[in-house]
Amino acid sequence: MKFSALTGFWRFWAFAMVTFCLALTVTACNPQGYKTQAARVPQIIDTVLSDPKSFNYALINEDPNVTGFVYVGLINENALTGQLEPELAEKWEISPDKKKVTFTLREGLKWSDGQPLTADDVIFTFQDIFFNPKIPTDIQDVLRIGKSRSLPGVRKIDDRRVEFTTPEPFAPFVRVTGGLGILPKHILEETVRKTDSKGNPLFLSTWGTDTDPKKVVGNGLYTIDQYVATQRVIFKRNPYYWRKDPQGNQQPFIERIIWSVVENQNTILLQFRSGGLDISEPIRPEDFPILKKQEKQGDFTTFVGGIRPVTTFMAFNLNQGRRNGKPVVDPVRSKWFNNPKFRQAIAYGIDRERMNTNIFRGLGGLINSTIIESSPYHLSPEQGLKVYNFDQTRSKELLKEAGFKLNDRGQLTDADGNAVRFTLMTNAGNVVREAMVAQIKQDLSQLGIQVDINPINFGVLIDKLDNTQEWESYLLAMGGSKEPNSGANVWLPDSRSHSFNQSAGPGKPPLEGRVVADWEAEIGRLYIEGAQELDEAKRKQIYGEIQKIAQEYLPWIPLVNARVMAVVRNRVQGVNYPESGGALWNLHELRVED
Repeated sequence: MKFSALTGFWRFWAFAMVTFCLALTVTACNPQGYKTQAARVPQIIDTVLSDPKSFNYALINEDPNVTGFVYVGLINENALTGQLEPELAEKWEISPDKKKVTFTLREGLKWSDGQPLTADDVIFTFQDIFFNPKIPTDIQDVLRIGKSRSLPGVRKIDDRRVEFTTPEPFAPFVRVTGGLGILPKHILEETVRKTDSKGNPLFLSTWGTDTDPKKVVGNGLYTIDQYVATQRVIFKRNPYYWRKDPQGNQQPFIERIIWSVVENQNTILLQFRSGGLDISEPIRPEDFPILKKQEKQGDFTTFVGGIRPVTTFMAFNLNQGRRNGKPVVDPVRSKWFNNPKFRQAIAYGIDRERMNTNIFRGLGGLINSTIIESSPYHLSPEQGLKVYNFDQTRSKELLKEAGFKLNDRGQLTDADGNAVRFTLMTNAGNVVREAMVAQIKQDLSQLGIQVDINPINFGVLIDKLDNTQEWESYLLAMGGSKEPNSGANVWLPDSRSHSFNQSAGPGKPPLEGRVVADWEAEIGRLYIEGAQELDEAKRKQIYGEIQKIAQEYLPWIPLVNARVMAVVRNRVQGVNYPESGGALWNLHELRVED
């Protein structure tokens, strides 16, 4: 799972794109200018809300990121059917005891620099990078197996075959392992072996955004051709990508993708309506009626799918640890946040129906689970999942039980007389989320709680969650998957994206006195058990119990999700919009016709 800068996240290709165009800039920053300058080049102009933080696949922990264009794995998932399909591997075989998987690579695979891609690259990617204890990557968390948390074994059979072994059956193994991007040994091996003055692998500082993008070698549909901070990323077709159409024509057909940067969603709407963009996804609910009416005039199509496959939520910082002798969270507020009744009161105090009506224009859906609705492991309220419908009377009862009361000025105070006040962050420029936190502030003020809203740059926000832990509450979305174990990097207590109670993690300053609650440890234990269990009915029971615990103790307070919607110019041919969203999921098949 990764944090998303947008109202949702995109599937396999993970594309979230925005056009850059500021009033003070010149023609070079005008999307229409890009079209004029390269009229003969088949291209798509897309959009993103924030700059990439890195070009290094293994170290990226957020969407949007550039790696969906640049890297592919051994297999992929068909967005329409949900079925696994061959990618770099032409086939895979599973042993009868379910402890061994053999992948066979396609013949003649090449990297974007023309060098051969072989089993050695697969071995290097897993053994030297993903399994390396000196490289802090979330990928390790979803690959660890059983109570021992051991990593799988991997060995080369020959240049085209790789065998993975596990000490015990691991239900999501093929999907998780096969879907990870493969990295180039001939480029990165030296960066893993050599260290800096602190003993850290040079890999950790390799392929940052200060790198000449042309030096980033990949195996996907595109390579990074140009990056200008705060302005744009330009991707160029990879001539060595393996796919060809039935007539033998090289894919993808579109020569260039322009991915431009702006931090305001209103600009996206303006640029699309003026013809500067070829695609906008996701589109905001309030923009849907405007765009739908302009389809014919603007020569584009509006696509509508199901509820976005993410969890949009509010979370409190439950970390009771200290760094350099200083608590990461103010002890007074930490006491509130760590009281389950306080979190439940907040959940009851937020009017999600009003949020859906006013902010999502009735096009969203109230969510109650940490596992997305399209997953077969999702537990619904009808199946026994607890729901926090708006009920401020119940909120007040819970706050009273927890020792809170109103003072004579109408402020909610704790047992020691401290007024309840905290800061709620979200990513600046995301108008929908900014509206959501504004409503939360208003709703909770009716309980006597003062909420200070702090919209900040997405990259800065993620740094606070991942590194400093100096925050009180936030509202974001986390990308979901039909396979629950993809969330192991979030829900295992010592995982690297366990943001509501983050451990120090390798390479980070020590964190003393961190406390893991019993319910938190139980969720982690059940995640391990769920991955071990091969019986589907039993797996559903295990993940159902996880969802019940999460809804009882509310490390995340689920809110409202938008419906997946996109607008695409009719010049872009071949769009086959899936229920889960992602207009470019089949990018290799798309064509541009002018």
